[in-house]
Amino acid sequence: MSLPVKDVSRDDGESFQNSVYFQSSAAPGILWHQRLLMFELEKIQESLQELGLDGWLLYDFRGSNQLARRVMKLSDDSMGSRRCVYGIPAVGEPVRIVHRIEDSSLDHLPGSKSIYLRWQEFEAAIQEFVAGKNRIAMEYSFQNGNPYISRVDAGTVELVRSFGVEVISSGDLIQLFEAVWTDQQWEMHQAASKVTNAAFELAWKSIADAVRLSGGIEEAAVRDVIMDHFDRHKMTTYHPPIVARGSHSGMPHYETGTGDDTRIRSGDFVLIDLWAKLDKPDSVYSDLTRTGFVGEDVPEEYVRIFNIVAAARDAGIAAVEAAMESGDPLPGAQVDDAVRDVIEKAGYGQYFTHRTGHSIGQEVHGNGAHLDNLETRDERLILPRTCFSIEPGIYLPEFGVRCEVDVYIDKDRQVHVTGGLLQKEVIPILSQY
Repeated sequence: MSLPVKDVSRDDGESFQNSVYFQSSAAPGILWHQRLLMFELEKIQESLQELGLDGWLLYDFRGSNQLARRVMKLSDDSMGSRRCVYGIPAVGEPVRIVHRIEDSSLDHLPGSKSIYLRWQEFEAAIQEFVAGKNRIAMEYSFQNGNPYISRVDAGTVELVRSFGVEVISSGDLIQLFEAVWTDQQWEMHQAASKVTNAAFELAWKSIADAVRLSGGIEEAAVRDVIMDHFDRHKMTTYHPPIVARGSHSGMPHYETGTGDDTRIRSGDFVLIDLWAKLDKPDSVYSDLTRTGFVGEDVPEEYVRIFNIVAAARDAGIAAVEAAMESGDPLPGAQVDDAVRDVIEKAGYGQYFTHRTGHSIGQEVHGNGAHLDNLETRDERLILPRTCFSIEPGIYLPEFGVRCEVDVYIDKDRQVHVTGGLLQKEVIPILSQY
């Protein structure tokens, strides 16, 4: 019995990591995934050519390079004890460099095989692969500016450089495996965004009702309202949301219910940060943050800080939209600069204590480009079919404001801000609910 065959000749946005395995009736006994691997190889080589790279050298030693292992489709239970290398040229046949006692470790990949025993043979095999090439991609970051990518040890990089080639970061190549969404994932994100957006309505109403009825409500009780909402809508999350009143909102990673006074009352400022995804295979997160005030009118001190944060958020969105429209390359660090500049000019730079945003995928903090020129120097490019948060914040001792949205770039470079309407003001909870 033959199974349906996926048409790998068309660009349907299927991400590499979600490739499915079929058996071909046209060639009994041959796994369909071999054809898919050839398809992925073609895509990688096209990307190498577009980026002006002569090859990609995927290196692993005893699980040291998880990113390369994913590209090479090495599972955690197939851990070897010897160095292995998969060299992919921009044009031509790849080479598998493996040790004699583990000579079948990369047999599932297309290409020729070079078996080494002595270290001299290992180095000679790498030298042969890079011969005639100028720029080789590896999981490396200049001066470790981006530790998310720096998975190859300095000595191995030195070895490759000794053969006369320039080592370039593979960060943008890795994004093709780690950050690019399928059409189905984009649809699941939109569905998740509707649920996360609705969660705020329930949270604000639960606060308003409790304050009117009994004078207040615990942060943890509001958190539980949100989690029950996620459960009813078949959503899942790796960690419950942040519900933070007063000074707790000035702690970016506050753990709900752990402060000195966790009861939300009339006159309190409240920050809610929540994230969840559909409880389905390959689903991706929606991650949003909003703020409210338990009263009829929002005091000026909260309005002023919120307006600065919202202006910074909007500057980030505008920077992304401008680059996508012009076709200019856009490093994640550049968006961080655009957002941070607004807060710096307003005099609150020292109170914006984290990066502007992070990649979003099957993990809420994904492995694509982050909007970061503060904690790391993220020079990876914002690519089509990827999603990321924009979430500037100002964190004062008395209270903190963060305003988070998700941004998705579709295959046509159109920019989508998800999660409902942009928050334009601190929610006056008692007048709206």
